[in-house]
Amino acid sequence: MSEKRLKRQIIKKKLFTKNRLVILNEDSFEEIFSLRLTLMNVFVVATIGAILIITTTTFIIAFTPLREFIPGYASDELKRNATELALKSDSLSKSITKNEAYIASIKRILTGDLDYAKFSKDSIYATKSDENSEENKASKAELELRNQVAQEDKYNLFEKAQPKVSSVLFAPAKGSITEQFSLQKKHFAVDVALAKDTPIKATLNGTVVFADWTPNTGNVIIIRHNNGFLSVYKHAASLTKSQGDVVRTGEVIALAGSTGKESTGVHLHFELWKDGYAIDPTQFIEFE
Repeated sequence: MSEKRLKRQIIKKKLFTKNRLVILNEDSFEEIFSLRLTLMNVFVVATIGAILIITTTTFIIAFTPLREFIPGYASDELKRNATELALKSDSLSKSITKNEAYIASIKRILTGDLDYAKFSKDSIYATKSDENSEENKASKAELELRNQVAQEDKYNLFEKAQPKVSSVLFAPAKGSITEQFSLQKKHFAVDVALAKDTPIKATLNGTVVFADWTPNTGNVIIIRHNNGFLSVYKHAASLTKSQGDVVRTGEVIALAGSTGKESTGVHLHFELWKDGYAIDPTQFIEFE
C-alpha cells in the first residue's frame, strides 16, 4: 500500500509542481516574457481548447452556409432544386417520347406509309351497349324498371338534354367522292371533287400540327384532336391557318385546289386517323 501511495504522491507532485516558462533575448539574455505553469493547468487548457474547437466546427458545419463547401454536404435549397429538376426532367422525357411517336406518325402520313385498322362507330362513339347479347340480357324485373324510368323521363319537363355521342365529325367539304377509301389500292383517304377555292373546314376542334407545302401533295394541313383523331387535308390551293393555331369545328382552314404532283384536278384529299391508324372517313362523315 505504501508503494502505491508513494506513486500517487509522485504523480500528484509532478502534476501540480509549478514550472516557469521564460522567453529570453538570445543576445542579452533579457527576460521578455514568463509564465508560471503546471502540468494540470496545461492539460485543462488543452482540453477546454479542444472542446471549443470541436463545438465551433460543429456549429459551422450544421448551421452556416460554409458547409456547402465541405464534400458530402448540401443546402436544403440545393436539395429542393435538385428534386424539382429531377421531376421536370422526368416529365420532359415522357413528353419527348410522346412527341417523337407523334412526329413519326405525321411523317408516315406525309410519305403515305400507312397502316389500316377498321373501326366501327361503336368503338369510338359512346353509344348504348348491345342489349341482345347473352351477357347483357336483362331480366324481367330489369325490363320493368327500365320501362318505368323511361315513362318518368318522357314527361319530365326539367330533364336536361345530354349528347348521345362523345364527338361529332363535321364534313370538311360537300362534294362528289371521286375515289373511295381502298385498302387494296393503298388509298387510305377519300377524294372529294370541289370547285376552285371552295372553303375547307376543320372536322373537329383541335390544334394545327403541320401546315406547309409538300412536293407530292401540295399544301397540306394536319390537325390534332383531343380524342385521338388526326385529320389530314391535302392538295389545298392555299392555307388559312398556321402551325400551332387552335381551330374550332367547322372553321375554315384552307381553300380547295389542285397542288402537288399527285393531284388530278381540283379536289380534297381527306385522311382520318384514330390512335395512329388510318380509318375510312365515310364511316363517320357524309360528304355528298
